Amino acid sequence: MFADLAGKRALVTGGTRGIGRAVALGLARAGAHVVVSHQRESESAESLRRELKETGGNHLVMIADAADPAAITALLDATGTHLDGLDIVVNNVGTISHVPYDRLPLDEWNAILTTNLTATHLVTQGALPLLGDSGAVVNVGSGSVVGVPLRAHYTAAKAGLIGLTRSLSKELGAKGIRVNLVTPGLTETDHANGMPDAVRTAYTNRIPLGRLGTSEEVAAVVLFLASDVSSYVNGANYAVDGGI
Repeated sequence: MFADLAGKRALVTGGTRGIGRAVALGLARAGAHVVVSHQRESESAESLRRELKETGGNHLVMIADAADPAAITALLDATGTHLDGLDIVVNNVGTISHVPYDRLPLDEWNAILTTNLTATHLVTQGALPLLGDSGAVVNVGSGSVVGVPLRAHYTAAKAGLIGLTRSLSKELGAKGIRVNLVTPGLTETDHANGMPDAVRTAYTNRIPLGRLGTSEEVAAVVLFLASDVSSYVNGANYAVDGGI
């Protein structure tokens, strides 16, 4: 379905688990060469290396702390060396915490905004020389932008991605670079697996399709936006949430 990804060069941040992992593997299986960043070494990173190797592409999985601008610079330098340019950037890296707003410390506010919003800015801006005069940037947001208690900092960061995407789609679109956003609803990831049964049931009852989504279902939309199939889609926000 995404045959036009053959030979494409892609960078995926936060790509060893959940949605990011599904995106990285989906791109590779569609023929793209993929660089994947992650925060620390783990079995999930090692298993991703093994699975990517099976696709036969030219892939790299490396550590890059999204909260460290120097690490992001190193990631982009390594990507340029490994792939000699980019066609696709998927900003998936993110983190979350749950803190009552009246007790939310400034360092926690800054940490969440840095990883969820500033890192996307730094990766995208730093990738521009590698993208040249064409390419696709796909940002991964969150359904939490509707507003969720205990997540004011996380919601603010993810809402910021909407504004960033819209502005960049207009500014970079004139240069041949499309920028879009995917907004997943509640998805079967490690975070969802840790939910109490009552909370899961409450969410499921609100979703018209009657179930949580899968990482692969979100990844399919990311691949659509990364591919030439969506060549006239720019500045869009695709909700992948079962209709909630």
